[in-house]
Amino acid sequence: MSRTPIILDTDPGIDDAVAIAAALFAPQLDLRLITTVAGNVSVDKTTRNALQLMHFWDKDVPVAQGAATPLVRKLRDAAYVHGESGMEGYAFVEHQRHPLELPAFEAIWRALNASEEPLTLVTIGPLTNIALLLTQYPDCKSKIKRLVMMGGSAGRGNFTPTAEFNIAIDPEAAARVFESGLEIVMCGLDVTNQAMLSPAYLETLPHLGQTGKMLHALFSHYRSGSMTTGLRMHDLCAIAWLVKPELFTTHSCFVAVETHGDYTAGTTVVDIEGRLSRQPNASVALGLNVEGFRQWVAEVLSLAP
Repeated sequence: MSRTPIILDTDPGIDDAVAIAAALFAPQLDLRLITTVAGNVSVDKTTRNALQLMHFWDKDVPVAQGAATPLVRKLRDAAYVHGESGMEGYAFVEHQRHPLELPAFEAIWRALNASEEPLTLVTIGPLTNIALLLTQYPDCKSKIKRLVMMGGSAGRGNFTPTAEFNIAIDPEAAARVFESGLEIVMCGLDVTNQAMLSPAYLETLPHLGQTGKMLHALFSHYRSGSMTTGLRMHDLCAIAWLVKPELFTTHSCFVAVETHGDYTAGTTVVDIEGRLSRQPNASVALGLNVEGFRQWVAEVLSLAP
């Protein structure tokens, strides 16, 4: 089987933990590097969480710490969703792992250069690290196959009335990415709000090995839904698109990011009808086969120990 080599930029985060599990254990993927960014919680905490997960699964994927703040704005986090640590609910054991002694954008650049084939960037947090990469190494784009992101919305937001969290935290970085000319796949709230794990499946997790027990403990503290009504797996959608793109209905659109509005900063303006007469710059996921998604999640998590 040909495996897709990827770099995962993340801000763990409870749903990030599930996405990392899928990236590690989906046989179709080859996870080369994890980079962290401030978002759900501070970058020190997201880096600690990523290292804890690598130790938990006994994996040697390198972790590089990234941006501590958005490009020009103050950090606003989502500890109210994920808990103060970012991964409340499970007691991870102590370890001696450390991140690379390189900033994330530098680690990404080196990984791109070291690869014999273009790599896919998968972003499930704010886009600060990628904007820094594009600024510092503008010739990197030839080494990137595509960028698959969890972020944005063609409709309403989940952080402001019109803006999704990952984009709203660093709109200037997101604008830089959408203007870059990279091939972009955007898995936003239009599909991630549908990507619900059912209460019946959540009840089975404690019986599925150490990963199931760990995720069940985290999910019990996750505030994007509930254990009795179902939980939204926002970040997992980016991994699902890589492995099962047929589960998604996508539309080529021009996408702009609002950076100046007092009430609309971070809004992704998705021109589905082509009213702006601009060339599409993203493939935007607008529909999801929910049952197929749930079946895939169960399959991939069953491969974790």
